[in-house]
Amino acid sequence: MSEERVRIVVADHVAVVTLARPDKHNALDEAMFEAIAAAIERLAGEAGVRAVVLHGEGPSFCSGLDVAGAMSAGLEGLVKRLDDDPPNWFQRVTYGWVTLPMPVIAAVHGACFGGGLQIALGADIRIAAPDARLSVMEMKLGLIPDMGITRTLPRLVRIDVAKELTYTGRVLSASEAAQLGIVTWVSGDPLTAARALAGEIAKRSPDAVRAAKRLFEKSWTAPPEQTLALEAELQRDLIGSPNQLAAVSAGFTQQPAEFEDP
Repeated sequence: MSEERVRIVVADHVAVVTLARPDKHNALDEAMFEAIAAAIERLAGEAGVRAVVLHGEGPSFCSGLDVAGAMSAGLEGLVKRLDDDPPNWFQRVTYGWVTLPMPVIAAVHGACFGGGLQIALGADIRIAAPDARLSVMEMKLGLIPDMGITRTLPRLVRIDVAKELTYTGRVLSASEAAQLGIVTWVSGDPLTAARALAGEIAKRSPDAVRAAKRLFEKSWTAPPEQTLALEAELQRDLIGSPNQLAAVSAGFTQQPAEFEDP
């Protein structure tokens, strides 16, 4: 993984992932795509990580595709990626956050455009700075959003809202994005708020937190016979497990629980 593009620091069961191309507003070139995908792959198998904070270094979270860089390097390499497995290789850097077993919290500030927005939408929770600007911007390049947005945006907004934002590519303020449900809440210091929330989550049973994420991801739009069965299956696995008993004991003793990491 390129240290010039993405950094990961793990402490107290929280991984802080930093997009580190600040001079380009963390715009997505091929090296950045590779580094983000590598970061997701590492976190998927990282022992002891119970929550992830994702943010961008410098003035923006991520301004989307590095159009100038892509044009100067030639589009052949990027276009070829559309024939990869999965069929759209770029979906790995967005939908990969959804498939991580632990919660992901995005701290968004500055520009969050196009692919940058789709990366943020892959997080479980989004905390935005008042200066954040968000846009489904692909239409301005004559394209559609194709980095996993069909698995994320429909869970947050009505279809007419999704269409309007996509057709126009207009830029949303943080407050409007919060009103629409695209961001969870607005904070004057989203990174500090995200760290605090991740720290709170990290104090809970990692088995239960991971099961809760799996429950919602697999059941949000599924029929009741599947969702109710999944609730029962996940709960059956948790009841009586060491971490579940540790959580109960902590409630009685009012002492921090000592959990075993998956």
